[in-house]
Amino acid sequence: MEEQPKDRPNDRPEGRLKDRRRIDTGKRGEAIAAVYLERMGYVVLERNYRCRFGEIDIVARDGATVCFVEVKSRRSERYGDPQLAVHAKKQEKMIRTARHYLAGHGLEDRPARFDVAAIRLSPDGAGAVDLIRNAFELNP
Repeated sequence: MEEQPKDRPNDRPEGRLKDRRRIDTGKRGEAIAAVYLERMGYVVLERNYRCRFGEIDIVARDGATVCFVEVKSRRSERYGDPQLAVHAKKQEKMIRTARHYLAGHGLEDRPARFDVAAIRLSPDGAGAVDLIRNAFELNP
């Protein structure tokens, strides 16, 4: 008799619930970050820019500078500071995606930088924002 494959964690109801909560946390964090950036004088140009190289949560302008903002949100301290999730591999993906954006919009000659918005969500849904400007370089 052939053994049936075991359910993967995300195929079970509790796995789907965790995925839904993670997605909701991310969307909530991105909304909080967009409002925060606008209050800080940024102009949000796009949210969730996607291309074949990856995704950038928020593309904004701060004066003449094009800012590519990665938003990381946490509901608890269990996994550490949100900004620590923007590791070298994520940075490489963001750099490729940002170059694609700049080229596609004729902005290669504009100054650009990468910011990280670390969001800590409280149980009531409010968020504390820690904005790290120029978190890493376009040309490391």
